[in-house]
Amino acid sequence: MPTERRTPDQVWREMQRGNARFVSGEPQHPRQDVDRRAELAGHQSPHAALFGCSDSRLAAEIIFDKGLGDLFVVRNAGQVISDSVIGSLEYAVAVLKVPLILVLGHDECGAVDAAIAADDPDVAPLPPHIHRLVEQIMPAVERVRHAGLASGNKTIDPLEVAREHLRDTVSALFTASELISDEVAAGTLAVVGANYRLREGRVVPDVVVGQLSTAPGAA
Repeated sequence: MPTERRTPDQVWREMQRGNARFVSGEPQHPRQDVDRRAELAGHQSPHAALFGCSDSRLAAEIIFDKGLGDLFVVRNAGQVISDSVIGSLEYAVAVLKVPLILVLGHDECGAVDAAIAADDPDVAPLPPHIHRLVEQIMPAVERVRHAGLASGNKTIDPLEVAREHLRDTVSALFTASELISDEVAAGTLAVVGANYRLREGRVVPDVVVGQLSTAPGAA
């Protein structure tokens, strides 16, 4: 049977503890056995929804030391908002009753690099479907570009672009989904935007919307 619903704060703390185990090299690999597989055959009750980049280095259950049925995962290249993403996350909230959505970006993102390079005339045009993904990151590129020019720095920092795009994604999630906005306002859901540091394995919160006691850190 589904377990009692956790609060957003409880779930986020659990995810932080799991990530800390992964970072330290002491994962527990919980709920990954035959019994767990059989237990979930007739239902699911995930702890959280995770919307992240499709990058092969962001294996959600591994970096948070989770098991089968723990996370409802939605991914695409560059973690860009689309109708299918919104629909999937609304399903997680409305039907599966997850109390937390984690939007996860990362460093060394190929989609971010492609967006930065998009204005270079020497770079070959992207295939149409890839371009439609990358163009959603372009507003973040332009803001970082303009900020750099204003300060005399003509180099675009991919980490800054990734951070800006992460914040754009969280904002777009609320703009696109009244259901998610209402749940956050009611205190039954929180949304965390975080960055994953590939070399360290650490997940660093950048923006928090909702009732969480954990303050975001600097990415």
